Amino acid sequence: MRSVCVYLGSRDGASPAWGEVAERVGRKIAERGWRLVYGGGRVGLMGRCADGAIAAGGEVIGVIPNALVEREAAHLGLTELIKVPDMHTRKARMSELSDGFIALPGGIGTFEELFEMWTWLYLGIHAKPVGLLNVDGFYDKLLSFLDDTVSAGFLATSTRQGLADDDDIDRLLDRMFTSAQ
Repeated sequence: MRSVCVYLGSRDGASPAWGEVAERVGRKIAERGWRLVYGGGRVGLMGRCADGAIAAGGEVIGVIPNALVEREAAHLGLTELIKVPDMHTRKARMSELSDGFIALPGGIGTFEELFEMWTWLYLGIHAKPVGLLNVDGFYDKLLSFLDDTVSAGFLATSTRQGLADDDDIDRLLDRMFTSAQ
């Protein structure tokens, strides 16, 4: 069984499309018979993604720091909710449980988690695929900036290519997990 870690907002964001996509991502992961690993919240895009996987009969593991149990309103309907002491432990545990990582729209927490897993890939700490689902062009400017960083000589082309991106979840999952086999 594959386990896919999804990083995404604990808020709904301004576009209703983002919530719909979050639910679809959860469903698609479950329909493939894979397990969803995520931050454990029941609110925002996080909750929508978990609910999508649960509705499709999928296994869902949430990992949440004790301090955020109340703040993020921990999802109590998961297959398993793992409470950890801090964010460092959360990220390490989510990495241990996952075969790959995908970011959807979110804020600084989503960005930080995405970049840490991409950095770990670059450093050889793991060899798991890292991807970005570019919903409605949400990450267009970031992707452009990353390409500019390659042109400026601060990022190798091969490192940039280590971050898969697509606007379609099925294509992204296929790219990430066919190339990882």
